[in-house]
Amino acid sequence: MQKSALFAQAPRWQAPAAYDPAAHGPRIHSWLAETGSLTQRLRRQYGAAFGVRLLRRQWLPPFSDESLLLELNPRHFQLIREVLLHAGGRPLILARSVLPAAAARIPGHNLARLGARPLGEVLFAQPDLERRRVQYTDTPSRIWRSELAQILTLPPQIPGRRTVYAIRQHPLLVAEFFLPGIIAD
Repeated sequence: MQKSALFAQAPRWQAPAAYDPAAHGPRIHSWLAETGSLTQRLRRQYGAAFGVRLLRRQWLPPFSDESLLLELNPRHFQLIREVLLHAGGRPLILARSVLPAAAARIPGHNLARLGARPLGEVLFAQPDLERRRVQYTDTPSRIWRSELAQILTLPPQIPGRRTVYAIRQHPLLVAEFFLPGIIAD
């Protein structure tokens, strides 16, 4: 069973103390260090050209490190959502979310039925949103799915971050990978 439309294997993540986001230059650093909504920032920057392309939305077992981070049984299925954030078709960010059933089905949040709506639009509208933990990675191009690499021009390393959030004490995981298009402007 293919656990990801993005990766052939899970990226390796590092704690903030072991990773230097500034090493990628100020433009990528500002995205990696962003504590607010990436969706709002992208809407401010690109306006109506900003869009979301849903790549996958499926109940699957997450990668083992994702299960461990969220304190889940690694054999249980969670809602995996993978998207491409773009501006007028130009790829900006690839994102992977792991939404445990308890978080996906919180009444009034509709996280299980977002479609092409950005997750950040819903998350950052919640007054009870809690940011619990962040980790960073430089994903080598060899771990990305070949089908994705054929569609996108992937550099040798793609910087990314993943954040554990909680809504009403229900944790969820959001990982974002910053493509070269994000610094083109």
